[in-house]
Amino acid sequence: MADFARIQDLMDFPKGLRGGVIAIGNFDGLHRGHQAVLKTALNLAQQMNVPALVLTFEPHPRSFFQSKIKLSRITPPRMKARIVEKIGFGAIVELPFTKEFSEQTADVFINDILVDRLGAKAVVTGFDFHFGKDRQGDPAYLMQAGETNGFQVKLVDAQRDQTSDIISSSRIRHELAEGNVAAANDLLGYRYRVTSPIIAGEQLGRTLGYPTANMALPAETPLAHGIYAVLFHRQDGTIFNGVASFGRRPTVTEKGAPLLETYVFDFKGDLYDENCTVSLVDFLRGEEKFLGLDPLIEQMKIDEKNAREILSGLEPISELDAQLTFGRDGA
Repeated sequence: MADFARIQDLMDFPKGLRGGVIAIGNFDGLHRGHQAVLKTALNLAQQMNVPALVLTFEPHPRSFFQSKIKLSRITPPRMKARIVEKIGFGAIVELPFTKEFSEQTADVFINDILVDRLGAKAVVTGFDFHFGKDRQGDPAYLMQAGETNGFQVKLVDAQRDQTSDIISSSRIRHELAEGNVAAANDLLGYRYRVTSPIIAGEQLGRTLGYPTANMALPAETPLAHGIYAVLFHRQDGTIFNGVASFGRRPTVTEKGAPLLETYVFDFKGDLYDENCTVSLVDFLRGEEKFLGLDPLIEQMKIDEKNAREILSGLEPISELDAQLTFGRDGA
């Protein structure tokens, strides 16, 4: 099987990937609604015996048009590419969303990118996809362009949860911001995760008997401050249970940027500078300010106990979650 390709410049687009089925969208979160689009594209590519690609945009168009507002990304580009690979695609194309690109007409997008550059045999996207300057390209326009240029077009309807509400990235950001990790995970179809190098902290946890692996997450990370039961993934693929605090440590200091501090169960060693991943399983409690270190330590013991109980015998919530969270790649 050919290596997965992450393409950020169409000048580098491999000739061997031309003539494929292309799933188009922003796909922030790659949630269950997005996965319906991607699975449709994969199935069609298999039927046609052609490559399967994802076409997305970086930065997110909303970040470009609303530059003063930092959009909280559920899946940064590198993580999005990894998930796309796990789902089964051969490549992801990250089109640079620049001022020049935003001013291209829908017709230019069709002819220059889909037809000339990618040689699309089929395009799969969501039912509400718009493209081109002033969003002039809509699903009807895309369908007509497909007929004119000889590529199939499949539109995928919105996906809904058990309550019949539409699954969306904005809903997931809201759930994460409220601490509703289990609900967010259900909408995602896998456990929400963050990846970052481990940095040195103030080492207070070590003196308290709870040494932590510390991560500085982007300021716009859509996550409530509080305590979480988590899975901790090292670069070598080993996975540990843990309990993590995300916030500003109000008992000790409320200064500085929030940190994700993970107490990794049953681990001894040095993690500094290692790029690690934390998968969030459940929210235990909100961030609190204690009257001294002794009550803080007592609460940390309770948090550890609760996290160990939640994580005991934990199972994947989907096939994708098994691959991402538990490393079960079927290899």
